[in-house]
Amino acid sequence: MYGDDEATVRKILTESGDTWAVVGLSSNRRRAAYGVAEVLQRHGKRIVPVHPKAETVHGEQGYASLAEIPFDVDVVDVFVNSDLAGPVVDEAIAKGAKAVWFQLGVVDEAAYERARAAGLDMVMDRCPAIEIPRLG
Repeated sequence: MYGDDEATVRKILTESGDTWAVVGLSSNRRRAAYGVAEVLQRHGKRIVPVHPKAETVHGEQGYASLAEIPFDVDVVDVFVNSDLAGPVVDEAIAKGAKAVWFQLGVVDEAAYERARAAGLDMVMDRCPAIEIPRLG
């Protein structure tokens, strides 16, 4: 269904670049974003925490928004409720990201269409920590 074809998953994980902004990542170890960011780091990705608290997580400086990140971001990994995900897509487009990844349970078809129309690769309702090992 929504662009979560294997080719798009593989492209984002292997070709889109290694700087991943993780929206919703805080120092709360009980949140899924914390563990997924750790997996991304272990697989060579630079994670950039994006959270209103702008905390440092996994040794990486956090920022309150995508717009505040003072360097390019390749992939925007979205760990916010579906009703908040659309504005994140708009920020990712404005930031010049190559791809957006909506985590498990994050679904916004209109935002998906906007990302695709802007030329971004997009995966919705999947988890990179599950997909990376499947790549082999």
